Amino acid sequence: MWIEKDNSLERTFEFKNFIEAFAFITKVALLCEKMNHYPVWENSRHLVTIKLISHDNEHAVSDKNYELSSQIDEIYYHL
Repeated sequence: MWIEKDNSLERTFEFKNFIEAFAFITKVALLCEKMNHYPVWENSRHLVTIKLISHDNEHAVSDKNYELSSQIDEIYYHL
């Protein structure tokens, strides 16, 4: 579940292993490039934490953040 905090949306995803986590990161990276909207993220073995921030919206959570978070969820649930 995405949590809105500190003018961002944040979620941690858990995977069976590093390879699955990295595959997820790769798919999300391609989506972000397509949307021209880039997250802050962290990967620690089987965990991936993504933080969505709007740099062009005075750092407030924007519709683009919600759209991207929804599409990231789709990738996660269809792995």
